[in-house]
Amino acid sequence: MQRTLLKRKNELKRLFDLGVAVIGLIICIPIIAVLGVLIRWESQGPAIFSQVRVGRNGRVFRCYKLRTMVENAPNVPTHHANHIHVTRLGSMLRRSKLDELPQLWNIIRGEMSFVGPRPCLPSQKELIIERQRRGVLSLLPGITGLSQVNGIDMSDPVLLAETDAKYLSQASFLGDLRIILQTVFLRKGSGDRVRNI
Repeated sequence: MQRTLLKRKNELKRLFDLGVAVIGLIICIPIIAVLGVLIRWESQGPAIFSQVRVGRNGRVFRCYKLRTMVENAPNVPTHHANHIHVTRLGSMLRRSKLDELPQLWNIIRGEMSFVGPRPCLPSQKELIIERQRRGVLSLLPGITGLSQVNGIDMSDPVLLAETDAKYLSQASFLGDLRIILQTVFLRKGSGDRVRNI
C-alpha cells in the first residue's frame, strides 16, 4: 500500500514537472535567446554552459545553465570559485536564477525535477557520501530545494545532506509548490555564494 502511494506521488510529481517544463521552455526560449546574445556580447565563450553533475542513484548527467562566469573559469564547486570569475551579467543571472532556465531541458529529459537536492559535481565526494548514507541519492536533483530556500549551500556538506534528508522524509506536492513559490516570489534559494577573495 505504502509503495503504491509512493509510486503515485512520484508519478504526480513527474507529470507536474514535465507539463510545466514543456510550457515553460516554450515560453522562455525567446528569453534564453536574448540572454544568450547578451552573454556572448559581454564575454567570449558559449552562452549555454554544461557541466557533469551527479543525479539520481549516483548516475552522472550533463546539467545545462546560462554561462555566468568567464570562459575557462576553474571547474570547481561554486563556493570554491572566486567572484572575479563571475561576469557582471552573470551575477544578476545567478541572483535571479535566470541562469538555470536551460535546466528545463534537464527536467524534460527526466534528469532533474523542479524541487529536490541541488546536483553536485562528481568531485564533491564528501557530499555524495553524506547523501548516500541518508538515502538522498534516490531523489532526482532539483533546480531549487528545501536547503536552498533555507540558505544552506554546498560549503557545509553534512548540514546540506541532513536538510536534503529532511526534505526526503516529508516531501509532498504541496510542499514542493511552497518551495517553488518561495524561490520565485521571495527570491530565496539564489544559489551558492562565491568567494570574495
